[in-house]
Amino acid sequence: MNLSRRNLMKAAAIVPFGAVRGSAANSAVKVGLIGSGGRGTFDASILVKDPRARLVAICDLFDDRIASAKQKIPIENPKVYKDYKELLASDVDAVLIATPVFLHPEHLEAAVKARKHVYIEKPAGVDVAGCRRVIKAGEAADPGLNITFGFQQRYGQVYQKARALLDSGAIGPIRIAHAHWIKGAVGGSQSPVPPPATEEEKIRQWSQWRATYGDIIVETYCHGIDILNWFLDGHPNKALGSGGRTVVKRGDNLDHCDVTFDYANNVQACLTGSQIAPKFYRSVNEQFYGPSGVIETAREYWTHNLGKGPVTEQSPREITIDSIAAFLTRIQEGKPENVAARAAETTLTAILGRMAIDVRREVTWDEMMRA
Repeated sequence: MNLSRRNLMKAAAIVPFGAVRGSAANSAVKVGLIGSGGRGTFDASILVKDPRARLVAICDLFDDRIASAKQKIPIENPKVYKDYKELLASDVDAVLIATPVFLHPEHLEAAVKARKHVYIEKPAGVDVAGCRRVIKAGEAADPGLNITFGFQQRYGQVYQKARALLDSGAIGPIRIAHAHWIKGAVGGSQSPVPPPATEEEKIRQWSQWRATYGDIIVETYCHGIDILNWFLDGHPNKALGSGGRTVVKRGDNLDHCDVTFDYANNVQACLTGSQIAPKFYRSVNEQFYGPSGVIETAREYWTHNLGKGPVTEQSPREITIDSIAAFLTRIQEGKPENVAARAAETTLTAILGRMAIDVRREVTWDEMMRA
């Protein structure tokens, strides 16, 4: 039976308001959380405030993590899973994955095979093999799926304005770039602990060990590295670095590093990262210098100086909100984005820097990829 637009409008007019609301609720994206630790709980707490999404399931290996997440996330009676594969077999539309870094390739691959939209925390993995696996999973994904990594700066309003100014030619071509991640996050009071002896200890202590964490440059400083790659339109061809453990005693991660990356057109970008500044201090930003101006970016603001003094604009909100909102918009509008390869490239850039630190000499991209 054919219905004219007028008849459709008449039919809509007699539908009870409650039914309309129910329909809107039913159209919300059903999301499952895999990994209910600190970051997963934070992301999920943002997601549930968006009316376009419903968090319907939580998955974690540990009861205490599940209980903590249920207390912190405003959600009623979610389904609870211990096995992420069971959650992926459910009727959720999308998954939010915030598991230990070394599990990201496995979990992304499984989510893609289950044909779920994926918002997965950064980075792509802890090593070259893991990044290759992420790239392969992205290439095999259904073209209608969204695959988003938690490189939130890409979606932050202040970062997008900064990139637009760069694209306008206002500062000219970038001649040199800096990325800083300096804060007081590590004290020297923790006693050393032996490497994990059980699978539970491995998961519980994942952030202490390079094999499961990737080291601080891969897990954390990758945010600044992602912006360097974005604003310089590609990955570097080589790196030279140094770093060490001045304060930290637990695990085997470094607590500071300095790396110089060589990009195309003889542009060098310097990354300085430290966890051992005073507890009250924080300087996390990126700076790009051209012949006609300077751009500085950060989660909280962006600044540009075109020769008449600095102009600063504050971020209107936490940029993770922008990132998750953009993810939901793409799902609802049917405009998928698959950034698996891009996220792997950023992670590989961080691994390049880590490798240069380890060997204390210049390392090329090709050498790193053969590792």
